[in-house]
Amino acid sequence: MNSLKNIKYFKFFTLLFLTPLAFSTPSEPPISHTMNYDYLKENVGDFFSQGVVTYKGDFIQTSSGRVITQRKEGILYWEDIPFALPPVGNLRWKAPITFVSENFNVNPRENNFCHQEIGGQIQAILQAGSEDCLYLDIRAPHGKRDNLPVMFWIHGGGNTSGHKDFYNFSELVKRKDVIVVSPNYRLGPLGFFTHPAIQDFHSGIDKTSNFGILDIVLALKWVNENIASFGGDPNNITIFGESAGGHNVLSLLVAQQAKGLFHKAISQSGYTKSSTLKDAYKSENFNEEGISDSWTVLNKIIVDKKLANDLNEANIFQLDSNKEILRKILYETSAQDLVNLYGDTFETPLLTNDSLVIPEIGLKEALRSKEYLNKVPTIAGSNKDEIKLWLGFSKYFIETNESFLSKGIGIPKVEIKDEEKYQFYNEIRSKGWQLRGVQKPLENMFVAGNEDLYAYRYDWDNLRDFFVGDFGKIIGSAHALEIPMISGDFSLAEEFAWIIYPRSPSRRFVSKNMMNFWTEFAKNGVPGKSSNDIIWKKYNPKIDRSILHIDEKKDLRIDNLDLSMQELVNEILSSQIIDNEEKCILLYETTNYIGDNSFDDFVKDINFSCSRDEALRISKKNSETIDF
Repeated sequence: MNSLKNIKYFKFFTLLFLTPLAFSTPSEPPISHTMNYDYLKENVGDFFSQGVVTYKGDFIQTSSGRVITQRKEGILYWEDIPFALPPVGNLRWKAPITFVSENFNVNPRENNFCHQEIGGQIQAILQAGSEDCLYLDIRAPHGKRDNLPVMFWIHGGGNTSGHKDFYNFSELVKRKDVIVVSPNYRLGPLGFFTHPAIQDFHSGIDKTSNFGILDIVLALKWVNENIASFGGDPNNITIFGESAGGHNVLSLLVAQQAKGLFHKAISQSGYTKSSTLKDAYKSENFNEEGISDSWTVLNKIIVDKKLANDLNEANIFQLDSNKEILRKILYETSAQDLVNLYGDTFETPLLTNDSLVIPEIGLKEALRSKEYLNKVPTIAGSNKDEIKLWLGFSKYFIETNESFLSKGIGIPKVEIKDEEKYQFYNEIRSKGWQLRGVQKPLENMFVAGNEDLYAYRYDWDNLRDFFVGDFGKIIGSAHALEIPMISGDFSLAEEFAWIIYPRSPSRRFVSKNMMNFWTEFAKNGVPGKSSNDIIWKKYNPKIDRSILHIDEKKDLRIDNLDLSMQELVNEILSSQIIDNEEKCILLYETTNYIGDNSFDDFVKDINFSCSRDEALRISKKNSETIDF
């Protein structure tokens, strides 16, 4: 039940561009507290007011109450189950607390997703969501079955947007006899925020900055305790997610709170970028436009509340104020204002090495540590054209023209200005993603003793070549476009599905095999072989570094994954396709985004002017998107 589902094009663009509270201190229940309505009303508010009803039909008893069974799309469906107390009031910026109530009746909710800002230059910006958002959905096949494999989906969206209802795994559940669980988790400044005015007043796990990760952990605990009632096997749980969801999958592999809660992992276009607590609190570029360290966010709040006239004055105010005053300002700021003032997600520290959830050495290094790594069978992969998701709407690379036919349907013709430059830029950046989001994490896990590893690259790009544009060239196998192949839900692209996912034997082949691979892995820890008998071999950096290229039947193949950042840098610097200014920005973006920033390691020996500030200036100049 999602009010955003009725917004035209919302789901498609979300796929493509994932993109007054009391300050009092209530007495807090322990993790095992049995929930009651008096406590909720007194300390949380009337968030669950729709809860007490009399059901007509089947229901399942859980630790969160009675959940009505719905039958739709050929499956069984349970939605909006609360797994934690609403993280509001003094529970904001704390580890989640389990919601327990045997007598609570769970109802579908209309506004059931975490507060976020949705949209951008292509889509109108919408304020959406609520702080009361820690719910999960369950899908299961019809018929009485026990001990079914459980697949736990973690949505993407940069850890700043998205929610569980964006994705429909009903077809996967129906065809493959698996259970899929989809939780929400806190996002942006409510899910990942570091400031002494918050953490210095807390103790234990509450001192974390990674609240969103702990939300996912608590949802996993709930699944472990309750999924048997829905026919699922608590001893066979596979976590899987895409983009920020893949990032969070990798995070759960090193979070000690998650050990023992899942048994296999799939990271789709994940990454290992994490921030030190120092940088999350106050970056070197604080107060610059688009920077979202917590110091700068609070400066923006201070200006917004008219406690200072500009960011410089706000900076002085923050320096001169004690933590109690700053804490009061933060807690009295509405969720909507926090999200509004958060800033540019690309420069936001979304995961912090707080030594509580993520080890101090950082995510990338923790993956190679025997001390931290949860050694479970793991798949990691990326898409051949990851970066075309963003390049395909950049004025720097793309232009629109009015053709006779396109004018008739109101959609401009989209054309690439310079195909050679476009493809080069995409290839370098997408290889960089593959290196930092697939190869390096798998290499590190192998060092830590995990040998049950698999790598893939999603190559399918049979999009429609149409009079409004050749979308196979423009978008190709872009970021996130593999998700419908796994879920079986091609309606995610709304009115554009016939362009992005045209019906064809190749689409059916790829979708069938991705469903098979993902569910066989969930069942047995081994993805098995394709319908044309190509075996998905393990990734072993000591032997052949095998990677499966997922594509139509004639192009599905095993290859070798062996990239290095130095080779990518050399390719950039020796290119005759782009000029020095373009080399500077491509060098910066390839060495900075997705993983730890290594720009300074490679820029020092080049023979033309290229600094971090210069690259950011050029990047900003060239980032304007086309207007449809």
